[in-house]
Formats: sequence, C-alpha cells, structure tokens
Amino acid sequence: MFDKLRQIEDRYRELNGSLSDPAVLAQPALYAKAAKSASELSEVVQKFEDYKQLLGGLESARRMAAEEPDREMRELAQAEVRDLEGRQGKLEEELRALLIPRDPNDDRNVFVEIRAGAGGDEAGLFAADLARMYTKYAERQKWKVELMDKHETGVGGFKEIVLFIQGRGAWSRLKFERGVHRVQRVPETESSGRTHTSTVTVAVLPEAEDVDIKVDEKDIRVDVYRSSGPGGQGVNTTDSAVRITHIPTGLVVTCQDERSQIKNRAKAMRVLKARLLERAQDEQAAAIAADRRSQVGTGERSERIRTYNFPQGRVSDHRINLTLYRLPAILEGDLDEIVDALAAEEQRKKLQEPS
Repeated sequence: MFDKLRQIEDRYRELNGSLSDPAVLAQPALYAKAAKSASELSEVVQKFEDYKQLLGGLESARRMAAEEPDREMRELAQAEVRDLEGRQGKLEEELRALLIPRDPNDDRNVFVEIRAGAGGDEAGLFAADLARMYTKYAERQKWKVELMDKHETGVGGFKEIVLFIQGRGAWSRLKFERGVHRVQRVPETESSGRTHTSTVTVAVLPEAEDVDIKVDEKDIRVDVYRSSGPGGQGVNTTDSAVRITHIPTGLVVTCQDERSQIKNRAKAMRVLKARLLERAQDEQAAAIAADRRSQVGTGERSERIRTYNFPQGRVSDHRINLTLYRLPAILEGDLDEIVDALAAEEQRKKLQEPS
C-alpha cells in the first residue's frame, strides 16, 4: 500500500509542477486535464501526509515512553502512544478506501430509462411515480433533468419514459437504481381492496462521450414519422418523431418529445451512444470478471432489487436487506439513506477483493 501511496505522491508533485509550465499553460485542454488529475489525487496525498506526521509523532512518543526517566512523563507518553496507535489504524483504513479504483463513470451524466413491466396500467402508473421520484431526487442534488422520450399509457402512466440527468456524481449515485422495482398496493380501480403486485424496470446508462463511442452514418437507419399522444398541435401534425436503428447491433432508439426533427434526432443519437457504451462496458466486464458479476456492479436487471409496499408504508432493498418505513418521503426523492447504504456496501466488497 505504501509503495502505491508514494507513487501517487510523486505523480501529484509532477502534475502540480506541470501547472506552472509555460508549455502546459499555452494549451488550455492539457492544463485542464492536468488540473483535474491533480485535484483527484489531492485528497489521497493530504491523507498520506497526515499519516506520515502521525507516524513521526508515534515514534517520538514510543521513544519517550521507553527512555524518559520521569515516571509521570512516561505515563503521559504511554497514553499518547495508545491514542496515536488507535488513530493509526483508522487512517490506514481510510487510505485503503481511497486507493480503491474509482468507477470511471462516476462523474458522468446519465440516462434513466423507466419501463412498465408486469401489471398492466398499474405498472405504467408506478413508472410515472418512479420518474417523479428520480426527478425530485435530482432536484435535491441540484442536477438538471431533461425529458428525452416518453410513451404514455392514457391513464396517467408511462409504458416507457427516458430522462437525461446532468450533474456532478449523477452516475455514482443513480447506478444503484438499475434493476427491477416491485410495487405492492391497491389500485384505484380495485373495488375489493385487494393488493396487486406490479413491476417496473429501471436502466441507468452513463452518457457516452464522442471519444468513447463512434457511430458511423452507414451503420444507422433513420426513420421519421408523425408523433403520437399528447403534445400539442405542432408535435402531432408534423413528421418530427425520429427512430434510429443501429444496424450492427439491432438497437432501436426513438424520440418524439421535441417539435423539431433535428432536435429529436440529436436526442436519439445521445441515447443510442449511451446504450452502445453500456453494451461495450458490459461485454468488457463479462470478459474480465465474469465470476464476480453482481446486480450492483454490472446492471443485470433480471432480479428485483427493491419493493415498495404501500399498505405498510415500507421500502425494502433486497440487495442489502435494508427496510425503511418512510415510503412517502422516499417517493418525494429522499433517497440518500438507501443510496448511502448501497455505496457503503459496494466499498466494503471492493476492500475485501484481492489487490
């Protein structure tokens, strides 16, 4: 661990030195990259500096405890040794945690795709509830939310809705939402008061940058058609909706939210690139670590991850056996307690992995 920390320290000094280099200052893109890299390393370097100062203090205290002729001073030194040894263990754990490789997508913007599953209209209504929940959560985080596409059910729900959420750390927080969400409640149309169970699938995709995914024009087919559903005269009477098919993979993306065909095409291309990036990353993860794939780490969506039980006001996350009786607050976007617990579990697992 300490060799790695010294390498990081050397790299940090090198990056800081480059920030005053005229050759780097003359290239804004290079300067920004170096400044960002230095900023990412600064917390580790500062913590390592604290640790080295602690070790120096510990060595002095031990020497005093062993050599000081005055009994009272020896006892004070021994107490300081015990205190510093306790802090040493804590600092070492913090340093190990900081050395865990960051998810390269953590600071990316995300697309959140919410689709009704089993349960008919009730699933569509809950898809709308989840879309609202994520919108409220984004507002709490000071993130920007943009509607990319939607297909309504006609009773106030969605067959599918795609949100683009833009803000620092969006992926690091929302990646845990990937999976099947189950709802248990009495539908408004249920006269006998019987509780129904429905499901909604949530996919979270990191936004692809041009350097990540290149889409050749010859590999796509673009179809335009008239938008359907509510949207106003301009949307429904012109061929503004766009469907893009990526021929090599068969992926299909539609967008009809904007009145402009050009804007709908641009939105659809952003979603397509995100899906292609997710596919590439999943294939890479499967090839490198197939035996360690998990719901949280890879985005597999075949198992339910969370249940929202309305009669009991309960939300249960099955991945970490967490149950909270705060359903109304959670549906208003108060997700931090769940997300924090999932992030802590992810970190715990990474710390247990062999180096």
